[in-house]
Amino acid sequence: MWLMRLRVLWGTHKSCHAFHLAPRTLRFQSVSATGAPRWNDHDRPEKFNFASDVLDYWTQMEKEGKRGPNPALWWVNSQGNEVKWSFRELTDFTCRAANVFTQTCGLQQGDRLALILPRVPEWWLVAMGCIRTGIIFMPGTTQMKAKDILYRLKQSNAHSIVTTDALAPEVDSVASECPALKTKLLVSDHGREGWLDFRSLIQSASPDHTCIKSKTTDPMVIFFTSGTTGFPKMAKHSHGLSLRHSFPSSRKLLQLKASDVFWCLSDPGWILAVMGAVFEPWTAGSTVFIHHLPQFDPKVIVETLFKYPITQCIAAPSVYRMILQENFGSLRFPTLEHCTTGGEAMLPEEQEKWRQRTGLLVHQVYGQSETGLTCGTLRGSQVKPGSMGKAIPPFDVQVIDDEGNVLPPNTEGNLGIRIKPTKPIGLFMLYENDPVKTAKVECGDFYNTGDKVTIDEEGYIWFLGRDDDIINASGYRIGPAEVESALAEHPAVAESAVVSSPDPIRGQVVKAFIVLTPQFLSHDPDQLAKELQEHVKAVTAPYKYPRKVEFVPELPKTITGKIKRSELREKESSQMQRQ
Repeated sequence: MWLMRLRVLWGTHKSCHAFHLAPRTLRFQSVSATGAPRWNDHDRPEKFNFASDVLDYWTQMEKEGKRGPNPALWWVNSQGNEVKWSFRELTDFTCRAANVFTQTCGLQQGDRLALILPRVPEWWLVAMGCIRTGIIFMPGTTQMKAKDILYRLKQSNAHSIVTTDALAPEVDSVASECPALKTKLLVSDHGREGWLDFRSLIQSASPDHTCIKSKTTDPMVIFFTSGTTGFPKMAKHSHGLSLRHSFPSSRKLLQLKASDVFWCLSDPGWILAVMGAVFEPWTAGSTVFIHHLPQFDPKVIVETLFKYPITQCIAAPSVYRMILQENFGSLRFPTLEHCTTGGEAMLPEEQEKWRQRTGLLVHQVYGQSETGLTCGTLRGSQVKPGSMGKAIPPFDVQVIDDEGNVLPPNTEGNLGIRIKPTKPIGLFMLYENDPVKTAKVECGDFYNTGDKVTIDEEGYIWFLGRDDDIINASGYRIGPAEVESALAEHPAVAESAVVSSPDPIRGQVVKAFIVLTPQFLSHDPDQLAKELQEHVKAVTAPYKYPRKVEFVPELPKTITGKIKRSELREKESSQMQRQ
């Protein structure tokens, strides 16, 4: 129903130019050729705002006929509905959203807004409307429950929330405990008492809005970390996070063009979606392609890659893994040219299987909620399977010890990003309301990511595991990824998670929790466990083999899809104590 309203009111169905924009004056950095405004890697402009400096720039290019006919945003669902918006329409709609927030809701620059929406077009209007006004938006996944929402609203002192009718009851059940929460905006075809109708407000709002002149160092967004250990932290970022995507070094990563159609499959509650479905493609003037995907369905993903002219995609390793586990006849997609993965390490075996089935290499990238994209394998450069690629300037990435000393190549240590004498643009400002944890991650001249890695002589970075995940068995330090990679080569293993298990003699031993492939479910578990142990001994250093093996129907994961090794460790420790 709401799609029909969009078509009637905004003229968006299969047409990008049916809506007549109100006249406005746009100011842009002067450029001599088409292409988003550019800066050098080490430029530090005093002012930057993604909405006015990038989004409105492409609006001007469209007006001057200097950009092709591709939409800026192309949204589809499994029912065959679609929404296409040009940059001109995006400028109009996001200015309306900005006016809703400031005029109707009374929000001001620096106020916080919780953005908890699925993959619907309004998500982009809210995010860009906040950037236009200086309201700090805080994305969150729709998989959250009432206690998760309560924690985020209270910790952030959120003044407003935008969500759907599916989550509105959860919000209402905790709203009385959130005194800062003043306005609740609903994205739905159905009204709800105490909530404002966002779609109706957008329809009636004025398209005339003057974007704030934000400083590059002004706060823009807060990401709640994934919470694999402890409660999520609030990583606050400035407008510099979006500026960094205009730097030449960042543009080299994917080498997107205005003619590209880019699909980021990340949940909109996480930093990867903000980078991969907003900043990265729109800086290049590319089309952001979005499928509603209420649930990850490998068949729908494959059908979409065959049906639409998608040229690049980025997804978590689990998405590629799910596709490879299905028996698809062909995975030679007609327009797909480049694949990227991030969020966790992709095993070399999985990269090779994807190459064999699709003819495409998967390029890994690395980043955190605190850092944005930090490392990656540039398009066109050598792919070393299993590596996260190289550091992306202007980040100076080194392997450091616990005191912040730089370690030589091929030495295990902490992944550090140099923050002194000058913190690089794009790195988080601080953990909001938590100076102790902010200070804890500063290690000498570096920000300590807490990830254990090595760097080879060519600068390629190899992920070993989170600092807490490293297993110390009889003096040997073992990274979970090493054992999981070895296990992945066996046809019985669909997925595995390796953790430490307490041992009275060795201190710790390696334990593997394994999800079996369907054809091995009927095998004798004791015999299969021995077979997998011998397999690991044969393909990697024998001391790494899992002395304990437990077969499980599924692995515990965060709402981002990351394996919750801390939960497995706690389970193992409790079992040992009971014994």
